[in-house]
Amino acid sequence: MKNNRCYALFWISIAQLFALSLWFSATVIIPDLKLNWTLSPISEALITASVPLGFIFGAFFSAYFGLADRFNARKIFALSAIIGAAINGLLIFSSSALIAILLRFFTGVTLAGVYPIAVKLLALWFPKKRGLAIGILIAALTLGSALPHFIVIFFANFHWQSVIITSSLMAIFASVIMYFIVKDAPTKAKKTVVSLKLLKEVVKNKPVMLANYGYFGHMWELYAMWTWLPAFFTASFFAFSNEVNPALIALSSFLSIGVAGAIGCIVGGYYADKIGRSRLTVIAMFVSGLCAILIGFTFGQATWITIVVAMVWGVFVIADSAQFSAAVTDFAEGEYIGTALTFQMCIGFAVTIVTIQIIPLLASYIGWQWVFSLLSIGPFFGILSMLKLRRFELKETIEN
Repeated sequence: MKNNRCYALFWISIAQLFALSLWFSATVIIPDLKLNWTLSPISEALITASVPLGFIFGAFFSAYFGLADRFNARKIFALSAIIGAAINGLLIFSSSALIAILLRFFTGVTLAGVYPIAVKLLALWFPKKRGLAIGILIAALTLGSALPHFIVIFFANFHWQSVIITSSLMAIFASVIMYFIVKDAPTKAKKTVVSLKLLKEVVKNKPVMLANYGYFGHMWELYAMWTWLPAFFTASFFAFSNEVNPALIALSSFLSIGVAGAIGCIVGGYYADKIGRSRLTVIAMFVSGLCAILIGFTFGQATWITIVVAMVWGVFVIADSAQFSAAVTDFAEGEYIGTALTFQMCIGFAVTIVTIQIIPLLASYIGWQWVFSLLSIGPFFGILSMLKLRRFELKETIEN
């Protein structure tokens, strides 16, 4: 049985890794799109922000109508990945920013059938003690989100369409893996209900809301960092050497977001079970918030200094990601766990839209050197929330 779980974890993670390459597939080619479509700063940000907006819509629709309970979860994943690949591929035929934004929105909708479904599948395979397993899955998400940067390393001197085609092919491969290789879990899924009527119960549950506030602070920082770190690298490396090497920027981004982030997820998942979820999140948000401030001081300095700080940031910015939803399942009543998790995810991704939009606008006023300091606000408030949640965890431990 243990070997079957490890087999499932491996292939579910691989499928998610390839499917999530769709998330930032257009973001990494924005410099090329700017030349082709004369993008404004707002349009540039919307191309990225429209993905989480679509994800929110898709996640709420899927949860509200219980699609994962009504239909086979593996097939939902496989179908979503295939459709996402097709929509992503249509980018190579688009001729304007508006069309691209719409296509990115619907790509986000399809990804709502990938990431949450993968988490559900893993929960079925690992009904208990799944901290490390979830950490590995989030690592796959992180590495997959950074895959377009890795693709750019090889296609830096080719047309931007090559990046789009490659990410779509990866999503198709993910669909094949999930449909033909991954097996259904022996554990049956429990039906989860999402109801707006139950939302008041979520809001009234103080520990659940503290976990939510921590997650919102985490998300304030995470996707804005993932989105705009390559732009920071570009400005910083140019300030240092008066030249821009696209392959170096892509490699630095992949290492800082993907590789460092994957390490952070696995290590974070491992230690969360040992030192406690809230304690792990406090440590991770303290270091990541500090890095959001410190990286500005590396601007225009030696390239390796900037990359080292960015990699440390990449480790800690994602290390706590899985723990907020786990905290919700600890404190929410069974009848509204589905509503609580959907609420957390939708509001969290809505927060990312705000920071993705404002970072480039503020950068035009205060410069890339200082703009990331704004992201430290999220971890600061997240730490306060998780310290309060820690008291509830200790109380529950004593009572049990």
